[in-house]
Amino acid sequence: MRVHAHCFMHVHAHWEIAVTAPTTQHQPGSGDTMATGVWCCEVELGGVRDCWAPVAPEPLQGSSRVLVRLHGEPLGYLTVPGPPTDIDIAAVKAMALVEFAARVRDHLAAEGLDPSATFTSMAAPAATASCPNRANPTGLVSVVVCTRNRSDILRSCLDRLAQLTYPEVEILIVDNAPSDDSTVRLVEHRRASDPRFRYVREPRPGLSAARNRGVAEATGDYIAYTDDDVSVDPGWVQGLLLGFCADPAVGCVTGLVCTAGIGSAAEAYFDARSPSWSSRVEPEMFDLADHRRDSGIYPYSAGIFGTGANFAFRRQTLAAVGSFDEALGAGTPTRGGEDLDMFVRVLRGGYAISYQPAAIVWHHHRADDQALNTQMFGYGAGLTAYLTKCLLGRGTGREVLVRIPGGALKMLRIRRQTAARLPASVRPPSQAWKRELAGMAAGSWLYWRSRRRGTPRPAQPARPTGPGRGRSV
Repeated sequence: MRVHAHCFMHVHAHWEIAVTAPTTQHQPGSGDTMATGVWCCEVELGGVRDCWAPVAPEPLQGSSRVLVRLHGEPLGYLTVPGPPTDIDIAAVKAMALVEFAARVRDHLAAEGLDPSATFTSMAAPAATASCPNRANPTGLVSVVVCTRNRSDILRSCLDRLAQLTYPEVEILIVDNAPSDDSTVRLVEHRRASDPRFRYVREPRPGLSAARNRGVAEATGDYIAYTDDDVSVDPGWVQGLLLGFCADPAVGCVTGLVCTAGIGSAAEAYFDARSPSWSSRVEPEMFDLADHRRDSGIYPYSAGIFGTGANFAFRRQTLAAVGSFDEALGAGTPTRGGEDLDMFVRVLRGGYAISYQPAAIVWHHHRADDQALNTQMFGYGAGLTAYLTKCLLGRGTGREVLVRIPGGALKMLRIRRQTAARLPASVRPPSQAWKRELAGMAAGSWLYWRSRRRGTPRPAQPARPTGPGRGRSV
């Protein structure tokens, strides 16, 4: 739904902008730059704050993508044409109340509030103690951020983590095979004023090794993971816990990963490529029983459950299904796939995965073609490396084998859908799809190479032993 220009009186509204990540200034005429960029922000209808954005607006941005929330619950996106400084927040809210009227009514009714008063005044009330977007669990949450030699990016991540509002949280920064002391100095400086932060060093390279070290060092009942190029929402942890409260069978919760900004063709391409975890605003449940999908490739479909940039586990779930496979993931020859592998193991272990969009983070995409191509090669390699592991695994080999044709068709559909989502003014990076295919072709060999490096024998997808929701597919 687009908010047309005539809806706005070109009133310069007051925007509450927190700049939590460095912005890339794109110059007209450069090879990777869009003619106009997209400013990404959020608007809260319930009066807590009018608007917030992970990155400051830039002069070339010709439109805004607005995530609309009510008492923290994401309702959907509006696209507002024109420069960000020219939009009227009151008009955006009024349009949002029309566009998302059904969800607003449902939310307010569940909260015991009168929806008619909101639509009469065109202003939503503040949240109450009975808000359905609130969870009241108890227990320590260990937030784990794995990083390597990126202290410049990590600084912004820490700034946002410091604003987490859940009272029982520890924040572990796992420094993975660092080549300097910049990360430890940054974290210790932060810890001096905020004892929730803790520095952990993991000398073995690889994201899975770092994630496993995070579990070993964590003391919480829940283990939540995010990346160093992410800006978390202050209520992120509460959103994750809302997912765990949905059902005692939930062993893993994933959340919404919003695009932080679009200023280049590379960022636009990745945004168009990743709607399965960047645009879904309805909660979903996945398991191998009541909440399985009819798709012919379920549960081995990549991306349907979420992403490792925003997921959490009950500690006992990780103890049951095993550690992250250290032959998979960034920093290893395979470059990825460890989150996909873990999702399947959770489901086959008899647990459910809850996708809870109220658990929001904002992801800063690769801004240039070279970085994007490297990332897409890693995505392709990680996918087929993880599938290779499944093909070789007990109980999963045949299941994956019969799903290969369906998976190939899905990849072709993804390519067409990505092209369709790109704005007409954006030329897709020429090598992105080719690099992803090259990674897919190399993934099996890279998995063998990673295993040959002497990493521990990988955990296999568990047989259903969880709280009764799983069964063999």
